[in-house]
Amino acid sequence: MGLLQYFIKDKPKKGTAKLAKDRLQIIVAHEHSSFDVPSYMPELQKELVAVIRKYMDISTGDVKCEFSDKEEDELSVLEVNVTLPKQK
Repeated sequence: MGLLQYFIKDKPKKGTAKLAKDRLQIIVAHEHSSFDVPSYMPELQKELVAVIRKYMDISTGDVKCEFSDKEEDELSVLEVNVTLPKQK
């Protein structure tokens, strides 16, 4: 059996390369999206936090703004996610 094992090469685990490729694509997409952010986004996020604070207590990190520009659809999307505190 030992001699036979010499000729049979261990195959790499399936899915490992695909998983690494998927992770790399996510990182590249995240870095690419940070270059397309309009210059007014940080100020817009600060103003949104200020307006929401008039009505409830939130921190600056509770508001996330994401901007995406899809050239093929000629469409720009501004996504605003606000994490609201639980009501008592």
